[in-house]
Amino acid sequence: MSTSEPEREGPDPGAESTWFVVPLFNEGAVVGDVIRDLRMRYPLVVCVDDGSQDDSAAIAADAGAAVVRHPYNMGQGAALKTGIDYALRDPGMRQVVTFDSDGQHQVDDAASMIAMREAEGVDIVLGSRFLDARTQPGLLKRMVLRGAVWYSNLTSGVRLTDAHNGLRVIGREACEKLTIEQNRMAHASEIVEEIGRHGFTVREHPVHILYTDYSRSKGQSMLNSVNIVIDMLFR
Repeated sequence: MSTSEPEREGPDPGAESTWFVVPLFNEGAVVGDVIRDLRMRYPLVVCVDDGSQDDSAAIAADAGAAVVRHPYNMGQGAALKTGIDYALRDPGMRQVVTFDSDGQHQVDDAASMIAMREAEGVDIVLGSRFLDARTQPGLLKRMVLRGAVWYSNLTSGVRLTDAHNGLRVIGREACEKLTIEQNRMAHASEIVEEIGRHGFTVREHPVHILYTDYSRSKGQSMLNSVNIVIDMLFR
């Protein structure tokens, strides 16, 4: 953690009642740092190892996360469902945060989103890359994400600026009602459709998605863009 980070007064919002759900697939190179940094502020973290072929699960456990394992790769949607079900076993859980294991999400953004949900009493807070200028996706990804927003707004009736952002804060009642049946990338659209179907109250909050050299080296940005297009065309 950077030594230049400003000191915070008191605990972070929801530190004792928020479970972070972290899908995990072959992120052994970075997941330890991600979990350690996260748990310095939010101790309740469950990693769902989705059939990793490296030592990701062991590294996450050593960093202090609870780890649940899938026997084979089932997809991010399935991992989120498993993690949310795990968090619901805690009677003191008030909300979950869905958080990536590759270092793209910022804990400060998650804390601000938790504070927004608790202050405004909404069911769900969704992160958006397009409410400020901090996130700089490439041209192709930006075009795909804008197309996904248009498609999602049209089909779900929920007006958003970013429909495929993985940083979310979901209140307990919404977690109990939320249905995630799409195992892979289509789960993002499904969650938005569930918001519309149940009439969940929702707000968006600006977030900074950090596209690192590591994530780019794995081809995640381009692959996710392709998966989003497939999601829109064939779901």
